[in-house]
Amino acid sequence: MTTTEGAEEKLREWFAGRLPEDWFDGPPRVVLDREEISVIGRLAEPGVPEGASEAERSEAVADLIQRFREDTRDRRVRIAKEAEHRFARKVSWGVECGGEKVMFTTLSVPVMTRLRQPERRVLDTLVDAGVARSRSDALAWCVRLVGKNADEWLAELRDALLHVERARAAGPQV
Repeated sequence: MTTTEGAEEKLREWFAGRLPEDWFDGPPRVVLDREEISVIGRLAEPGVPEGASEAERSEAVADLIQRFREDTRDRRVRIAKEAEHRFARKVSWGVECGGEKVMFTTLSVPVMTRLRQPERRVLDTLVDAGVARSRSDALAWCVRLVGKNADEWLAELRDALLHVERARAAGPQV
């Protein structure tokens, strides 16, 4: 098990001991990066009458997500504060339901970039075209686009990084 896998497993166990069993349909997904812990749970599909339109189904999903967000807010805040103190990272919450993923809270972290003029022109074009409000927003849009269109490649890259972590862990300790 790599360091990242071990940390995520530890977090899953920690959250499993604190989350009410009736919150999610199965265990939540816990995602860890350098600054943030994201806890994303799946909600059971809302009951909609047979023959309901797609708009009615979407509205029922949105209502269920909003109710969950409001009803669990105080408890989520308490759990997040405890986790933030223990793990020294901010906690973000989200749910998945009916094909929708909604993050309630997320951390926005400034990232240092050194872009040359051709890259800055790409960002400026996105801003000028109204796709993004700022260069920062344009850069985030680009990252989301790459993530969406390169899922398979990124998954292979993450898998390769796990092998590197295992090799480092098995190597001599200095």
